[in-house]
Amino acid sequence: MSRTGRCPRVLIVGAGLAGTATAIRLLRFARRPLEVVLLERRGDYRSAGVAYHREGNPWDHVFNIQAGRMSAFREDVLDFVRWANLEADRSNWPAPWAGTEFTEQGPAPRRIFQDYLTDRLAEARRESCHGVVLVEADGEAVDMNVIPAGVEVTVRQLDAAGAGPEPESSVLFAEHVVLATGLELRDPPFAAQVRDHASFVRNPYSAAGVRKLVGLPPEATVAIVGSVLSAYDSAGLLLRRGHTGRIHLISRTGTMFRTYPGGHEHGVLQLPCPKALLEPYRNRDEFLDRVRAEWRTTCATVVRERPDIDPAVVAERVTKAWEPHLPEAIERIPSAELRRLLDEFSTAIAAFRVGAVQYTMAVIERAMHPAGGPVKLVVGTVGGITPTPSGRLAVSVLAPRDAGVPGGKEHIEADLVVSSFGRESDYSRVDQPLWRNLLRRGMAVPHERTGRGLEVDADGTLLGPDGQPAGPLSATGVLREGDEIVRNGRTGAFTFNLAAIKNQSIAVAAHVIERLEPEDDSWTQSIAEYREHVSNIEEAARSGFEHAVVLEVRRMATRTRAERELLDSQLATCIRSVGEHPAFRMDSSRQYRLIGMAVGRAAVERLTDVSVTPRQLRRQLGIAKSEELGE
Repeated sequence: MSRTGRCPRVLIVGAGLAGTATAIRLLRFARRPLEVVLLERRGDYRSAGVAYHREGNPWDHVFNIQAGRMSAFREDVLDFVRWANLEADRSNWPAPWAGTEFTEQGPAPRRIFQDYLTDRLAEARRESCHGVVLVEADGEAVDMNVIPAGVEVTVRQLDAAGAGPEPESSVLFAEHVVLATGLELRDPPFAAQVRDHASFVRNPYSAAGVRKLVGLPPEATVAIVGSVLSAYDSAGLLLRRGHTGRIHLISRTGTMFRTYPGGHEHGVLQLPCPKALLEPYRNRDEFLDRVRAEWRTTCATVVRERPDIDPAVVAERVTKAWEPHLPEAIERIPSAELRRLLDEFSTAIAAFRVGAVQYTMAVIERAMHPAGGPVKLVVGTVGGITPTPSGRLAVSVLAPRDAGVPGGKEHIEADLVVSSFGRESDYSRVDQPLWRNLLRRGMAVPHERTGRGLEVDADGTLLGPDGQPAGPLSATGVLREGDEIVRNGRTGAFTFNLAAIKNQSIAVAAHVIERLEPEDDSWTQSIAEYREHVSNIEEAARSGFEHAVVLEVRRMATRTRAERELLDSQLATCIRSVGEHPAFRMDSSRQYRLIGMAVGRAAVERLTDVSVTPRQLRRQLGIAKSEELGE
């Protein structure tokens, strides 16, 4: 691929949710010529990924959370709802969605999110600064090599069918690479004998998986392995299409997700530090006992003292309030024990942290009650799945240890088995050439503490085996799952979903643009010198630093080029007015660049502040509209 001009190139590997969000931020933030290349190996995943692409999401699949929480921009909370009501092309939408007026608290179909991201990417492209270009390329990155000037990326070209017998490869150079490869499929060990069986669905969000679900006879027996929210999507899809046969939801723990109450709004509680979590780690049982006791006490206190909070979302509020304290608690847990706890309680943690909208849950709850309804919760672990002579599948479910049935086992014979254990989080097991090569070269390292995702630093830069940056390589999305857990206390799907990606896209884009600024041998020392100076926030505020940060926040949050250019002019004037500092031994232009860098970093910190809700954030940043301030 030849360059579109003589300017730095940023290659984003993966054009799904994380890659598209990062591209939008790069296009918005860049002040100088820049080429942004969005590389995607699957055209149907572009601006969507596995979670939102149209072929894998029929109209009955809705967001787990309310439509008002689905904006791609944390600083513009209602952007998605406004788009769905005022901008979306509904000419091919079916009833009832074609006539729906979307609300902040209501549901919305997943598949329209692909159109939303496509529109917002196109807008960012149109409104980018002169010389900033977007190139959407097809192909699969299979290897990388860091060289002094940047990264050489080996790209395998794909034919119309997906991959030819001997696909051609080319080498693409970029000054910086952002890895946004999304979810990797996992091969469940219990399905080794039936992976390619016609009655087994490995990926319920694939076009083939959806076809099998919607083509199933209504009286067929279905087994869905797992009770995470993807299992509810599959069960809900069947039930809304009139399914009457038995649907077995097989859950290792028996955990069911909560239903969000009508009118639910996201909120952040400020609660005291849970001191019991910060005691020395002695052993698993002792740790679980004190965590459970602290949890019960805290939840009971919230129920008693905050009657305005619906009991259904108390768990979510408490889990969110504990996030700032979890990194310190996690530090006390040995790595092997931490991995064991995360594996054992992953579903329970996810259920505490998030619920599901009534549109999804109501149809399942009706089908489970009264007893004898078509949906049955089966508690146990799948020991194996084997084919039967009739073409059906036999599922062996082992009873949990505490069920009081030693050696207890249940056999389910099903016409279709759907696996909701489709995500591989351990990158040492991912069977893709890119990850095999990056791990072999030491350019990526599986996250040591959690075994989930990769080792990255605070800026999202990939780290090598020595703990140092592996090169100009950044990561967004699910690749940072383990780091989000230990660094930010994120739990459940919030380690890699839209909420995390919103912040990561801001921080990574800002970091990449900062890194691509011209450098020389004394630049690093100059940066360190200025950072030491601006650590005194009160002094910085007196010198105009605070006003500069406010202007930069507004510039980063602005969608139009004209308004950004106006803010940029005001920002440049403000930075010059800060004045020269006598301790600096550098020319004025260099000092202005350093001040601008410090201002940018402060602006990123404010835009990514998760201690408040998005609506509160808008008020704090001074970008809320008058109607919001009047609420």
